[in-house]
Amino acid sequence: MSLSLPGRRSVLRGSLAASAALTLPTALGSAPAFALSGRPRADWGVQAGDVTADSGLVWVRSDRPARMIVETSATESFRGARTWRGPLLGADSDFTGTTRLHGLPSGEQIHYRVRLADPDDPRRTGEPVTGTFRTASARRRQGVKFLWSGDLAGQGWGINESIGGYRIFDAMAKLDPDFFLCSGDNIYADGVITATQALPDGSLYRNVTSEAKSHVAVTLDDFRGNFRYNLLDEALRRFNAQVPNVIQWDDHEVRNNWYPGEVIGTGTAYPAGTRLDDMAVRSRQAFSEYFPISTISGRPDGRIYRVHHHGPLLDVFVLDMRTYRNANSPDDQTTDPQGILGAEQLAWLKRELSRSRAVWKVIAADMPIGLVVPDPVEGKANFEAVAQGDPGAPLGRELQIAELLRYIKHRRITGTVWLTADVHHTSAKHYDPSRAAFKDFAPFWEFVSGPLNAGAFPANALDGTFGPDRVFVKAPTASNVSPAEGYQFFGEVDIDGDSGELTVRLREYDGTVLFTRTLQPGRVGQ
Repeated sequence: MSLSLPGRRSVLRGSLAASAALTLPTALGSAPAFALSGRPRADWGVQAGDVTADSGLVWVRSDRPARMIVETSATESFRGARTWRGPLLGADSDFTGTTRLHGLPSGEQIHYRVRLADPDDPRRTGEPVTGTFRTASARRRQGVKFLWSGDLAGQGWGINESIGGYRIFDAMAKLDPDFFLCSGDNIYADGVITATQALPDGSLYRNVTSEAKSHVAVTLDDFRGNFRYNLLDEALRRFNAQVPNVIQWDDHEVRNNWYPGEVIGTGTAYPAGTRLDDMAVRSRQAFSEYFPISTISGRPDGRIYRVHHHGPLLDVFVLDMRTYRNANSPDDQTTDPQGILGAEQLAWLKRELSRSRAVWKVIAADMPIGLVVPDPVEGKANFEAVAQGDPGAPLGRELQIAELLRYIKHRRITGTVWLTADVHHTSAKHYDPSRAAFKDFAPFWEFVSGPLNAGAFPANALDGTFGPDRVFVKAPTASNVSPAEGYQFFGEVDIDGDSGELTVRLREYDGTVLFTRTLQPGRVGQ
């Protein structure tokens, strides 16, 4: 690295922290004293995303039409800064914008600042907002460390300033990761956040509220407001300014347990005949506006699944297990070409896994493989994820996963590890054909973490088809336990550059390590 860690820490304590505090959105307080009247403001902070060895994306939101200008430098002083002319930000994107940076030095700390300029008078610029990130190293020996989790502001548990807001992000920032993988449910578009919720001890959980969170999201503006709600939290804005994101989505970005073709309305909070495909289009647009994601930025179809290359040690295969799935059902069919990934995404995943030369190949799934996740509808025993509780030969969506696992084994693809969230507890599961009904695969690990700030739930039942052994689990015995009561989790993956060993640590909201497992490189199965 070009800068030592203490230098980076001083940035976080200084310019970043000050910037986050000074640009507090007016929804939470009065306008900053230094604000210049009539000049664009970036009250929602900055984000970086999909950072590679030589590139990255930087995001900002303005409070009015503006030109986005990004400066990058190897130093905090911004001496010799390089300037990037970004897009015009307007109402068509909810005043958000992303600028692609390229030709960056590998394995280096990049400092950036975003200025917003009046489109009619470029000399009139708002106060800059600063951030920093590390590019991936082209040299293996520097190692890689990243975090993952999911599920933010769910079940009515929102920003509670009396417990530090989304405090888990401060604990994650202290670990100084190279990036954060969010495994979905970035918002709960189907959930209302009220001013208070009762806790078991009789006290009240007090939420920051907003108009957008007073009802379920239906319109494009509703979905945009859900993403803005999370950015009211100071801890999240501080984290975004320090740690780049790799983002995927799941169901609550639209509605709980949704699938393509689903129509709802009667007996729900939605208008009768609501087509979730239409809502998904609106949600995807807002999602693409509020996160810097390479495939969305560069492709007209807004594809979310992609490979995140992070140097010679790591490739992250970011899946979309929501957009291309078949309908939730009893999931016991004996043929299922669509499955949970769709045929095209499955073919892409096989191809990219075969091409990967990274030591470790993390499969970032927004849903677990062997946990039974019910989706009962009018008395039907429908299922939401892959497993349906039948421990025998693969059925339904399990057929597609079996095909993938067989492919990994027969192609002798080494170093695959599965990471997920979704189920609101944390666990480590080892899958082995010696325990399984389906045996044509190599052993592998699946690690679960989350929620970030949502209700925690008891552990789901296991399905024995792929022979899972739940080596560790921490979950409450009651349902919908609030963030004030704990049970909020994130995971850490630390790859050593010298040995190539990959260590997974499952952590609580305050950073306490609950479970550790170290895996050896170069193996088809662990």
